[in-house]
Amino acid sequence: MDLLVNLYSRKLDDLRARVEDVGATIRVALPPEQHIIRDWVRTHFSEYWVSEVSAAMAHQPPGCLIATVDGQLVGFACYDATARGFFGPTGVSEDQRGKNIGLALFYHTLAAMKAHGYAYAVIGSAGPVDFYVKAAGAMPIPSDKEDIYQGLLRIKKPEAN
Repeated sequence: MDLLVNLYSRKLDDLRARVEDVGATIRVALPPEQHIIRDWVRTHFSEYWVSEVSAAMAHQPPGCLIATVDGQLVGFACYDATARGFFGPTGVSEDQRGKNIGLALFYHTLAAMKAHGYAYAVIGSAGPVDFYVKAAGAMPIPSDKEDIYQGLLRIKKPEAN
């Protein structure tokens, strides 16, 4: 399901207040860090997301934000990766979940999108729908079950003998 977030909603002010004291540094990724970020995403998530990170990093400024704790990468969030105006992918390492780092990445990415002139953000094939609804008032976009990822090439795993 795709979701829509109004970047002018007062809910974003509330979201900003919720993440002010997060225990991580959130910032735009630098191009020389791309290989580190891609390797980290490959290890913790998927090769598909590595491709999206590469696309987001190709922009100037990069459309990829990272979260670090004590100088170590613990999370990332992208925008304008698969399509303009799209938020995602995003992820936080398992040992750092529950500390509002994902929420902070979400907020800072939406703020970056707003600063670049977007009025709305689309969250394509949103995983944790309730998370986005509660965090920013995201609304489902009605569809007939078709989305941008329809027809995505998938790697077939060989069958066991």
